[in-house]
Amino acid sequence: MIRRLKYHEIDFVKYTQCLDRSEQRKYTATRHFLDITSKKQWEVLVYKDYEAVMPVPFIRKYGVKIVHNPKLCQQLGVFSEQDHVELNEIFLDYLEKNYLISLYQFNDSNRFQREIRTKKNFLIYPDIYDNVFARYSPKRKRKLRLDEDSLDKVDIRAVTYGDISTFIKTHVIGATKDEDLPEFIRIYERFYELNRLRFSAFYYNNEIINAVATYSDCNTVALLGTFNDKNYVKLSGASILIDKVIQETIETCIFDFEGSELPNIEEFFRGFRPELKPYGVIENSKENLLKKLGYFFLTGKSFL
Repeated sequence: MIRRLKYHEIDFVKYTQCLDRSEQRKYTATRHFLDITSKKQWEVLVYKDYEAVMPVPFIRKYGVKIVHNPKLCQQLGVFSEQDHVELNEIFLDYLEKNYLISLYQFNDSNRFQREIRTKKNFLIYPDIYDNVFARYSPKRKRKLRLDEDSLDKVDIRAVTYGDISTFIKTHVIGATKDEDLPEFIRIYERFYELNRLRFSAFYYNNEIINAVATYSDCNTVALLGTFNDKNYVKLSGASILIDKVIQETIETCIFDFEGSELPNIEEFFRGFRPELKPYGVIENSKENLLKKLGYFFLTGKSFL
């Protein structure tokens, strides 16, 4: 019922057609997004003749294939014309029985019979901008008003990656390991080269103090990065940049905040009054992975 196809075995025409007609459609599951974020280290589970698909990215450690969502790839999961709980369960069973899973994140439309852990994401759905703005919190609306003394010192511009690269490298957050920053930069560069990623900068006295990176595809504009000089927090440049992107795109596109489990960032996002859209997560500790690896050895299952 479920076929496991390695990268070179995937019929990408049928895969893309399945994504395009799916109820759960997400830009993160597109071929070019996964090719870049995972460096083409992904395969797919297929139901029948591509009636439903489930992309499965992985990393290799010590020659072992371990499922893990790549950086900046928040949601994957099952994609089908209609979301079916029973079918989602079949995919989940297959995933857990045949893979070592470090981290796999489903999409916000996937539902299951069993309870699985969820993470938070926030979306604003297409609407007239005035309606969207009217829903902002009073605090967010105040943050969007610059005082008169600042007006002639401020400029907001669309910038190239070359204009912004040094600022990003200095102010990126979430890069906790030495290898994280180069990987984030590699992905940003490749998305920019494909004309999918846009950078906007907030200048104060001709110096960049805030920037945002937004990715556009599948009728969605996703916030893939905010970069802030902490010395200028009171100017609220990040709020102004995000509001400007929303103003320019919200009539035709979903705005995806890409969620956060950090309380201060969640509070910041909630000021725009988005809709909470949780998504399911399967995650295992190193200890559990070792136990599963031992089970695979005993049963003769492949983990390559």
